Parts: sequence; structure tokens; C-alpha cells
Amino acid sequence: MRAMTETAVPFDQLRRALVVKLRHHGDVLLTSPLFAALKAAAPGCEIDALVYADTAPLLEAHPAIAQIHRIDRDWKRQGVAAQAIAEWRLLGDLRARNYDLLIHLTEHRRGAWLARLLRPRWSVAPARPERGGLWRNAFTHSFAPPRGRPRHTVERNLDALRVLGLHPAPEQRRLVLVPGAAAAAKVDALLAGHSLPAGGFIHLHPGSRWLFKCWPAEKMAGLVELLNAEGYRLVLTAAPDAREREMIAAIRARSAAPLVDLSGQLSLRELAALTARAKLFIGVDSAPMHIAAAMGTPTVALFGPSGEQEWGPWQVAQRVMVSGHSCRPCGRDGCAGSKVSDCLTTLPVQRVFAACQELLGA
Repeated sequence: MRAMTETAVPFDQLRRALVVKLRHHGDVLLTSPLFAALKAAAPGCEIDALVYADTAPLLEAHPAIAQIHRIDRDWKRQGVAAQAIAEWRLLGDLRARNYDLLIHLTEHRRGAWLARLLRPRWSVAPARPERGGLWRNAFTHSFAPPRGRPRHTVERNLDALRVLGLHPAPEQRRLVLVPGAAAAAKVDALLAGHSLPAGGFIHLHPGSRWLFKCWPAEKMAGLVELLNAEGYRLVLTAAPDAREREMIAAIRARSAAPLVDLSGQLSLRELAALTARAKLFIGVDSAPMHIAAAMGTPTVALFGPSGEQEWGPWQVAQRVMVSGHSCRPCGRDGCAGSKVSDCLTTLPVQRVFAACQELLGA
């Protein structure tokens, strides 16, 4: 056991630090400013990340990250013995790094065990009084949840540094995502094949792994028709997930507009390279929306049950579309758990179109 110290960390003494974020794609991308801010304060420190393997591409090539350690969600499906071997190998790799600082950004119980097993000099995690001493005594520092007004997730992540005595400057709070040369080359070739110049198209990504965050296909098709009538070239993307591909098919079936459909053809970093070349991004609360913000692409984001103050596009020209429902943001998976969110389905097409025109004319 260790007592909470809550004292400032001497960043010039840090040799190695580990940042743990075991969440989905967008959540991981929203940690990217933390790495940059920590590296600026401790330029001699090697900063590693521990994330789920499928989210790692969002941090690859980040200039402040030395190594990315991965947990594969498939380990559990490979049997107890195989999972134990993989976990033991991971622990060995982490121990070999001999970290001075551990930053755990979620409530995942693995963080408390890592703090005990790796024994860094300093460690920080969200305060969770309901977890008792097992959680509290694992860390030297903790940061409390915001009170009153909601706080953007980027700022919430950076609170882990503030409690250590580091207050990032505004220019250190930008999202960082590096598509890389290979991703850029593939996207440039795809665009050339469709005679699309950089800055000459609008990128639409209507899907999400959570269907209750999605606008109806018929309304997205209506928006496509209006944009096409104004002469804009349109590029559609989606994850290779079958449900997202079905949504794209439904949109195309309802629209006669000429569309470039790249659904299921792009990796995350290729998606970033594509978005970086678009004049506008249109989507819902999902990882591609955060990718667009990271690439500095003006963004029209449609929000339903999730909160735009915590999850909205970060530091980019934007229009966030929300309804006037008094019950939102509720955080539920659709009204009464139905997977359909009335606060999204009732958003008018003309209102979203007007927001697009505002950003395109800015």
C-alpha cells in the first residue's frame, strides 16, 4: 500500500512514463494532447502508451510517443492458457521499461494492478471513492470528476497532468494524428482515380458502431441531394462493419446523386488522410468526427443522446447540430433503450444543410 502524496512531480527527473487508455477509438485519440504536453514539460522522458490493439493506429507516429504497448481483445477468445501467456509477456515488457510515472485515464481496474506491479514512483488515476482503499492506495495522485458544467474529455484527460503540477498551454491541447506517407499516397491515388482534387469534395461518414448515434438514412440521403444540387462532389466512407455498409447502401438507394463510395476500403490513418483533403466533414458523434477535428477539417456534427460539451469536435471550425429535446443528453442507447434516438431522428435536413452552407461559405 502507498499513501496519496498529491505533491507536484519534478518533470525534469522523469526518464520513462506510461499512459494507459483502455477505451474505444475516439477516446484514445482524445488523449493525444496529453502526450504532447507531457513531452514538452519533460523532453528527456520516453513516453509510452498502453491501449487496445485496434485503437493503436490513432497514436502511431505521434511524435511524443516512444512505444505503444497493445492489449488484444481477442486474447480472451484464445483460451485461458494463451491469454495468460500474452498477459505475462505484456507485463514483462512493461516491467522492463522501469517507469517513473504511470498515468491511468479510466476506471479500468487494470490500472490499479499495474500501479502495484510496476511500482512507479508517481502514479495518477481518476478518483473513485466507491472503490475503497484498493483503488485509492494504488496511486500517489488522483483527479476528481468535474462539478457543475460538463468538461470536454480532452480537458478531463489533461486534468491528470494538472494534478501533478503541469498546466498545459493552449497550443499544447490540440489533437495530434499523423496519417503517414503510405496512407497519404493511397488516398491521393484514390482521389486521382475519381478526378477529385484536394479541397474539392465533402466527406460524409454517417455511421457509428452505435446505431443510436446515427441519423436516419433517408435524411442523410436528403442532405446528399441538396449538396449535390449545389455542385459539391461527395465522398462516402464507413467502417467494414456490415451494419454500416447497409446504411451506406440505404443512402445510395435513396439518392440519385453521383457519389464516390470508399466504404470499408480505408484504414483509420487512411481515413485521416482523406479527411485532411476534404473541404468539409459531416458525421455523427464517432471516431471519424474526432479524426476530422484532428486534421483541422471544418466539421458538421450531429449529436443525439451523447453530450456535445464532453464529446464535441475539438478546436476546429464546427457546427454541432442538436435538437431541442429537454431530455438530452441522456447518454442512453436510444429512447427507452430502443436503439432509436428521437432527438436525432427529428433533426431537420434543411437545418443541417444550412449549417453546411455556413461552414462552406466561411
